[in-house]
Amino acid sequence: MSAKMYTTEEIPALLHERGINATFQRLEIARVMFTRGGHFSAEEVFTLVNGEQPHVSKATVYNTLGLFAETGLIHQVIVDPTKVFYDANTQPHHHFYNVSTGTLSDINAHNVSITGLPPLPEGVQMEGVDVIVRIRHNKKAESSAA
Repeated sequence: MSAKMYTTEEIPALLHERGINATFQRLEIARVMFTRGGHFSAEEVFTLVNGEQPHVSKATVYNTLGLFAETGLIHQVIVDPTKVFYDANTQPHHHFYNVSTGTLSDINAHNVSITGLPPLPEGVQMEGVDVIVRIRHNKKAESSAA
């Protein structure tokens, strides 16, 4: 269920398959997303791409992540209006969002059963259902660990 990992050498072809011009900046952002796996905020991608020497602007990171999501290369997971993650795993799955730690983790889609969805409005088709289960550390567990 995890995202397919790619080598640095495979990434230009991956972008080309989606009609994305493989600029240096896009290749660097794709390298972070497809060689590491996981869920990243745009800020984390910006930091990982630039390391010690900034060479990709914040605007380019945001725009490229948006382009990757628009073309289906990655999935955008909006856990609240101020927190968005980007996920290279585009297979059907859901997420736990730990509000105590700010981390996102996968839930296998086979472990979730959804029933009782309302009828769809006329002229549309379902694209998918995203389930985000918000969790937090138990206050008792936190105080007993101290």
